[in-house]
Amino acid sequence: MKATTVSYFLICLLIFLRVEMCFAQEEENELIYTPYVNQLGYNLGESKRFVCYGADDDSAFVIRNKSTGLVMYQGSMLNNEGWFTDFNPISTDEFIIEVEGHGKSVPFWIADQLLEKNATKLGYAFFMDVRGFPDLETYDMTQVYGGGPSRDGGAYGLETTFEILQYASNPALFDLWTKELGDDKVADLIDLILWHAEFAYKFHDYNGPVKNRHGTLGYRGMPRMNYDFWNTLDHLAAVCAAYHSFLKPYLSKEKYQKYRQLCLDKWEVYERHKVIRYWTYSRKWVDAGFQEFNEMGNAFGQSVFANLLMYECERHEPNGSPEKFLKWAYESAEDVIANWNFNNPRHMWWIRNAEHITPQSLAFYLLIAPEKAPEGTKAKLAAWAAHMKQKTNNFWQYRVHNETEWAHKKTKELGGAPALGGSMFAVAYVLNDPQLRSIGWAQVDFVYGVNPVGTHLGNKSRDRVEIDGFWEGVENGWPQSHPEGFGKLGKVRGTLDGSPLDGQFPIAKKVKVIEGKNEGKIFGKNAYATEGWNISNRGWMSTLTFSSLNRNHLKIFDESYENEITECRAGELVTIELKAALNQDWDKKDKGWVEVNGEKLTVIETGNNTGVFIATYKVGFDQKSLRACYGYLGFEKECEIKVVKK
Repeated sequence: MKATTVSYFLICLLIFLRVEMCFAQEEENELIYTPYVNQLGYNLGESKRFVCYGADDDSAFVIRNKSTGLVMYQGSMLNNEGWFTDFNPISTDEFIIEVEGHGKSVPFWIADQLLEKNATKLGYAFFMDVRGFPDLETYDMTQVYGGGPSRDGGAYGLETTFEILQYASNPALFDLWTKELGDDKVADLIDLILWHAEFAYKFHDYNGPVKNRHGTLGYRGMPRMNYDFWNTLDHLAAVCAAYHSFLKPYLSKEKYQKYRQLCLDKWEVYERHKVIRYWTYSRKWVDAGFQEFNEMGNAFGQSVFANLLMYECERHEPNGSPEKFLKWAYESAEDVIANWNFNNPRHMWWIRNAEHITPQSLAFYLLIAPEKAPEGTKAKLAAWAAHMKQKTNNFWQYRVHNETEWAHKKTKELGGAPALGGSMFAVAYVLNDPQLRSIGWAQVDFVYGVNPVGTHLGNKSRDRVEIDGFWEGVENGWPQSHPEGFGKLGKVRGTLDGSPLDGQFPIAKKVKVIEGKNEGKIFGKNAYATEGWNISNRGWMSTLTFSSLNRNHLKIFDESYENEITECRAGELVTIELKAALNQDWDKKDKGWVEVNGEKLTVIETGNNTGVFIATYKVGFDQKSLRACYGYLGFEKECEIKVVKK
């Protein structure tokens, strides 16, 4: 080889090596990730953690006050995680986490009932915005994808059931918002519930065309249903139960009895009394054909919810038949206990958005009628909890599919983490399992940015920000959106748009941000938007609902507010204390109410941003006891003391 040729070859080789070194340096730089935090922040007194991918074990991290720059907390990394559960500052300032060699996080708050303050209204506002036609007089099923009540859905959305549970969990909070629907003196959520109830009644036997849907309904070899009208009874059952607890002032007796009678007449005809299997025929590639359970209206545990709610209705009726519905709830729960297989993906993650109903239904049984639940209910939930602890034993605390997959390779996981938190909160409460509750908060963190993409699961579009439809305090939303999909969710408040697929785990190295559209399904290569869905948001609503368990409390003190009491004298003053997520304004004393001997009593926050609410109550001379209550339908917090004569 000539010298000039050798020299040329060496020069090219050096250039190539230099370029390769540059690319290697670039790649190395790309592997340095900042701390991923819950971009909103963390609730006081609850589990708190963040992930900093690639941080060495024992690397130092600090938490600084954003305003003052002062270091408020110090810790060290382990397995890509940093924990600071014991950091509970009383402050409205934001904080920032710094990890040695990895830079800073976005700012976040730590505050009393922060999640509830931030997300509660958006949780149900989504369902106001996504209705096919807000006017029931002109509602046209043929023009709504899936028929409704929510676009791209059907009656299997069970919106009414979970709206009722959400109101029941913290009623005074929802009474703050009254201006958007119907009577401006009635809570918007109540008006929404009544809208959904009337929708269900109007279309309880509708089997006509809808704009389109992903499958038909009915058993193999039987005539197909175009619309899943059987599920309308589940909506009405929830309304009938709520009539006796909180809907009576807003729903006429005549209308209630129409709803109730329809349920009584059609319950067995529509097979509401049992677990339904192999009922939906799906055309979706991910679950094509008949499946034992799926997200389209035959969820495992759905009949437990429905029959318990009818039991709750009927036990308040003079000539009711509560035993019949309790028997059906019992049999449905026994079916779940005997046949729910955690190792069968068709009972778990594969049914995606319906999965949360199964554990929540058994937990609801233990909330509403614990002494009447089948033997083995708690044991089954304890086994589920153990399974979930095993499956979330990773630094994301994400429930993995199996030994080789984190998540699905091609389809949305929005039925996972957003709803799984609610299931964990519900089960943790009935089992008194603080570890499971902690893992539940990790699912909330995942929604808010502690995930491989490092963003909230909702797209922060200009349209949503303009209508107050995005979560305050969240800097980075999901990189893409699908605004003109089947649900037309571009201008729907509180929409969840996407979640990491298997290709984004353990970390998404490059994420393409595209405003206002979804650029194809680049499976595994980009964090594409799988499109939000009302069924996904229903699961998120359940998380917001069941987070209230283990949080609210109600106590009665003497007049001095120094000693908690178990009895008082007639004519005395007592102090009633409520702890609930009613703290909406950090700069003033908020208000709420409790029910005392059946009457609402206003309670006022003890100071700006304390989250504790009190009222003074004078005990009547004819009272034999004093009973304070807050919440309904298994979410009640009750306190009763004896009244003695002077």
